[in-house]
Amino acid sequence: MKKPAAMIAMGVLSGLVAAGCSGGEETGQDSSSGDTVTLDVIWFSDGNEGEVFKEITEDYKSENPNVEFNIIETPYDDIYNRIRTRVSGGDAPDLARISNPGAVSDALLRLDGEFGNKEEFYNQLKPSARPWAEVNGEFVAVPTDLTAHGLYYNKEYFEQAGVEVPDSTEDIWNWSEFADAIEKVKENSDARMGLAYDMSPSRYSTLIYQNGGRIFSEDGQSLKINESESVEALEYFNELHEREIIPQSIWLGGENPNSLFRSGQAAAHLSGNWNLQNYSDNADFEWGVTYMPQKAQRSSVAGGKQMVTFKDSEHKEEAVKFMKYFISKEQNKKYVSESLFISPRSDIENIEYAAETEAMNIFNNELSVTPEATAEDWSNFEYMPDVEQKITENVQRTLDGAMTPQEAMDSIVESSDVGSE
Repeated sequence: MKKPAAMIAMGVLSGLVAAGCSGGEETGQDSSSGDTVTLDVIWFSDGNEGEVFKEITEDYKSENPNVEFNIIETPYDDIYNRIRTRVSGGDAPDLARISNPGAVSDALLRLDGEFGNKEEFYNQLKPSARPWAEVNGEFVAVPTDLTAHGLYYNKEYFEQAGVEVPDSTEDIWNWSEFADAIEKVKENSDARMGLAYDMSPSRYSTLIYQNGGRIFSEDGQSLKINESESVEALEYFNELHEREIIPQSIWLGGENPNSLFRSGQAAAHLSGNWNLQNYSDNADFEWGVTYMPQKAQRSSVAGGKQMVTFKDSEHKEEAVKFMKYFISKEQNKKYVSESLFISPRSDIENIEYAAETEAMNIFNNELSVTPEATAEDWSNFEYMPDVEQKITENVQRTLDGAMTPQEAMDSIVESSDVGSE
């Protein structure tokens, strides 16, 4: 494959505000004494979505010429610090693109009354998107796009080894077949290693869900990660390392899996749809996306981004109007199709993407069969930040031989404050 390009709304409002884009200084201009409203937007980009967002604000401006947008481009790692600094300084932004509403939940505007009936709004969302709209049962964020984990592979290496990837959901590998297939490619092609597997607790947890497990209980107040399904997932992950299908250099040495795949060293890469543009632009070999393996069930892991406004924003009303416009069916379809994202809306299907439509269809399919437990677990904003760090540390301890899989998972439960007051 070569070269490419989330939320619902109650519909496009008739009297919406228009948007223009300015350079990004934190001026916070306001329209209290005039007709023009300037909305400060804290924004980060992984790919080209910032340009698509600007196009959407231009469309908005053509209908609502009294609104301007001051888009403040911000590195992802600085998003929450910038938001907290502005909120504490009495200069809350009007809008922000984030991925963890729990990180700034105290400052967020509650949206229950702003989007009409909350349940009607939620019903327009895919099940995997709904948990990302809430913190502690309160509607605070509008999902704008979803991400899914998936499997990239080097077509040249698989052809050299005579290994065919699943070309439909009827042919999906089980865990054992998958391990054997990657091992065969590694041993019978020019690949230096088999599977580059992101050093990420989220990507690791894909195995837990594929084996029918989960991290937290349904109410999010206790841990289930030391139950048999999760322990077996770690046993399998450890086996993949012992057989040298996954190189130790990633999880124990910090080597970059993206670089290993993009440079042609790894035969496959378990990552997510956010890498599509990167590989389309920078990989100089033929690659593809195929279905991940299954054990007890198929599963990816749902993630994504949200748009929020704040209790102390100067232009809350105008900000909410734009959020409704941005998540409307027409605008969300444009946003996700040109940015290579998955729509959070349940009524947007069979998208013709600007590029890599075949690959995106597989990512969409992976997410469509993903249990809602994945989003429930990963949107547990109260406890997940601590638990995910423990997952990484204890998986590493298993891989270096310091713990058995059962000991590693028991240690997470024993050292956690989940459910304690």
